[in-house]
Amino acid sequence: MFFPTKDHLDVVRVASNCPTRADTLLVFLPGRYDAPQDLVDHGFIEALRAAGVHADVALPDLHFGYYLNRSAVDRLREDIILPAQRQGYRHIWFAGISLGGLGSLLYLQQQPGVIDGAFLISPYLGGDAIHRDIAAAGGLARWSGASPKAEDFERDLWLWLREHAPQAGRAGEPQLYLGYGAQDRFAASNALLAAVLPPEHTMTTEGGHDWAPWLRVWKAMLGKGALPACTAQEQR
Repeated sequence: MFFPTKDHLDVVRVASNCPTRADTLLVFLPGRYDAPQDLVDHGFIEALRAAGVHADVALPDLHFGYYLNRSAVDRLREDIILPAQRQGYRHIWFAGISLGGLGSLLYLQQQPGVIDGAFLISPYLGGDAIHRDIAAAGGLARWSGASPKAEDFERDLWLWLREHAPQAGRAGEPQLYLGYGAQDRFAASNALLAAVLPPEHTMTTEGGHDWAPWLRVWKAMLGKGALPACTAQEQR
């Protein structure tokens, strides 16, 4: 399958349905074979509104091609994050499904201090080799960083997670929320990350790598109150 890239991302934008101007932008990254409209069609924006979240949403068409040519972080920065900062957004969050979860983490890792946090829905976290090495070491907290068969980006990402994931509930650290299905094909790797996150930052449900469990954990994440809400008057 061919994934043509562009020199500027196509972005679907959804404004907050609160009457006052939002100071928070949520950038929602799709999975490998998904498009922005899929997130709308499967109820993720509706769930956001039902939860009373006061945030604008950007849905970029950040497909697999941008990961293959290693331009995903640059395109997000140039086409979404820098313009959002110029427009006056005070808080920026990522949400990402599967490959979009990886993209969210890569941005936090490579552009520190910019993003408030990320909602990781069944994120792809690299290949099986590095997961086996981490598990064999007794978990991420005990892993030395050695994984001879892993790619550099995988090793660097897990080293970053080893440092930052345990601090995800503290001020000054990016907030990380993780959700996945118990039968998901990424459940084993996601569980390695869950083991070092604050317990209240992890949500699981029944199901595999599919829309229904993803939507359930997304709704659970929204219930954590990490994103700003419309005022009571605005919700009437």
